[in-house]
Amino acid sequence: MARKPLMAGNWKMNNTIGEAVVLAQNISNQYEDRWANECDVVVCPPFVDLKPAKTVFEFDRVEIGVGAQNVHWAESGAYTGEISVGMLKEIGCGWCIIGHSERRGYFGETNEDVNKKAKALIDGQIKPIICVGESLAVRDEGTTLDFVCAQVRAAFAGIDGSLAQSCVVAYEPIWAIGTGRTATPEQAQEVCAAIRVTLSEMYGAEVAEAMRVLYGGSMNPGNVEELIAQPDIDGGLIGGAALKAESFIQLIKACL
Repeated sequence: MARKPLMAGNWKMNNTIGEAVVLAQNISNQYEDRWANECDVVVCPPFVDLKPAKTVFEFDRVEIGVGAQNVHWAESGAYTGEISVGMLKEIGCGWCIIGHSERRGYFGETNEDVNKKAKALIDGQIKPIICVGESLAVRDEGTTLDFVCAQVRAAFAGIDGSLAQSCVVAYEPIWAIGTGRTATPEQAQEVCAAIRVTLSEMYGAEVAEAMRVLYGGSMNPGNVEELIAQPDIDGGLIGGAALKAESFIQLIKACL
């Protein structure tokens, strides 16, 4: 089954509103109509930049999606500093990253938290980009596949297969995020294939083959073609290379 590639740029905690508008505009200026048919493109800015970036893309009438970097599972309430699915939906977000290793590591998010967020996003018709990945210690122990596949099972617990198809899984080895160190294409493929096998065990081969699995972890113009050539890698969740329009465009073009 031919899966449509997805390139999602995670801006992390970068770019003021003014800087976000400039970056969004630079990406929009290089938009090609064929992207709509050949590759989904999404940018995930900080919360304050979501509406400005969305406005640029809407004004230019380009099919570039906007996603958040996090969300809370509750509809509303006493959750200082959090943001709800309904708030993101009103902005026009169609996507949301959840379970990023930085959220897990710095803010103590658990597999159960990720599962609740996934369910809330699905209910709100926002596509979750569910991050999984192992530390260097786990890889050195030789338990990467068990660890990552357990994260996948936990993230999708209680989610029906018909709903799971709207989700994307992003494999990001923690030891390769922002370090310049990248998993080899073979290492990345091995884990992404195991993720798809796990999804197949949960939902059947047809659903698993329809779902997209991304690679993240220092994907850049120098290694993108080798990585996306792998049969179970359907695009990238991009960090540093998404902060400059030129490099992000190069990654998109590699998928066309």
